[in-house]
Amino acid sequence: MENKPSVLTDKYEVGRLLGQGTFAKVYYGRSVHTNQSVAIKMIDKDKVMKVGLMEQIKREISVMRIAKHPNVVELYEVMATKTRIYFVMEYCKGGELFNKVAKGKLRDDVAWKYFHQLINAVDFCHSRQVYHRDIKPENLLLDDNENLKVSDFGLSALADCKRQDGLLHTTCGTPAYVAPEVINRKGYDGTKADIWSCGVVLFVLLAGYLPFHDSNLMEMYRKIGKGDFKAPSWFAPEVRRLLCKMLDPNPETRITIAKIRESTWFRKGLHMKQKKMEKRVRETNPLEASAAGPSENGGRVTEGNNTDQPTSINAFDIIASSAGFDLTGLFGDVYDKRESRFTSQKPASVIISKLEEVAQRLKLSIRKREAGLFKLETSKEGRKGKLSMDAEIFQVTPTFHMVEMKKSNGDTLEYQKLVKEDLRPALADIVWVWQSDKDEKLIPDSNQETEQQQQEEEEPL
Repeated sequence: MENKPSVLTDKYEVGRLLGQGTFAKVYYGRSVHTNQSVAIKMIDKDKVMKVGLMEQIKREISVMRIAKHPNVVELYEVMATKTRIYFVMEYCKGGELFNKVAKGKLRDDVAWKYFHQLINAVDFCHSRQVYHRDIKPENLLLDDNENLKVSDFGLSALADCKRQDGLLHTTCGTPAYVAPEVINRKGYDGTKADIWSCGVVLFVLLAGYLPFHDSNLMEMYRKIGKGDFKAPSWFAPEVRRLLCKMLDPNPETRITIAKIRESTWFRKGLHMKQKKMEKRVRETNPLEASAAGPSENGGRVTEGNNTDQPTSINAFDIIASSAGFDLTGLFGDVYDKRESRFTSQKPASVIISKLEEVAQRLKLSIRKREAGLFKLETSKEGRKGKLSMDAEIFQVTPTFHMVEMKKSNGDTLEYQKLVKEDLRPALADIVWVWQSDKDEKLIPDSNQETEQQQQEEEEPL
């Protein structure tokens, strides 16, 4: 590969070499305009094309654009010249997780933190039908705050990589971390193969060495095929149980990510994390901690403002808020629908009572922030932490209101599912019209009210 440019397209200064592979080198970079640190992956076009890997490069770009998650390395932009392709990515100052493990086993709480973040990232990728297929400590980076970032999606697969049997068939990955069904070459489920690799990573974090290791590669494959490993004496019983379920050589009975989250060891760590967060809030802002306390109880409203009068709007505001005038869809992705709206002919007090009732039924905490504005939050963590949303009531007339629900934290797909499967049916008796995807009207024609209301109730979100 020819010498690296000192400045890339007048946008990035290119610095020291961070790492290299067969077809690419990764350099430290800095934005000329914002001074932001970045990592720049330079790929040699000729080398990639000679071995027929251009489609793989395109797939890697597609995957990184889909997999936007706090624990996945972010792809900022892609550039190209006649000889090179440049990936401008998030810079992870902490380097590879492998460098930490190479010094020996990690403390249980540190290992749990990295494993928790890994599971969150992998679960999110799977929800977007992205399968990494090369999960190992070398591909797990750490940022300035010691948070884990999954990187290197060069061997990843999308749903369209599956054959007619619904399975993946490409044998790839790193031998010591690869699942037995991948080695057997009979087709495999990308989700289950990634879970196996996560199990190997967990073992390495806690033990400081690999569960399946042998100088003879075929002997190592034999151990992998039988799930033949021995946990060290310092492993807690709940960790042993979890590892046995993750490193189950039978993919049909191997534990799922949902069950991993429910495991004793995982929940124990989650509880400890919650206690640390609450302690930090109390120490840094006692007033905020006392105000937020009651919100932990499902369905309970914490008073923030004494007046219950919602914000007033007129018909023009409703029209302006219609998705027909919303241009964000031109710039966002298909997973980015974060708002839902409905109108109601019920008084504000009835709407508030209904929101409280539904929150209690769905085990959501509900906290009043100010007049007509409420915050609802799930009790369990999802793919991007706890799912929370703001519900704001706007008054058009004393007996006509619009309610806007907007996701404020968590995974957008989980939010859409909650609205479609739980909130819409639960709020049906106070809703006049939901804003739908197909028909953006919030105010139905008076002579078609019954017909349109029926259609709106039947249409999916």
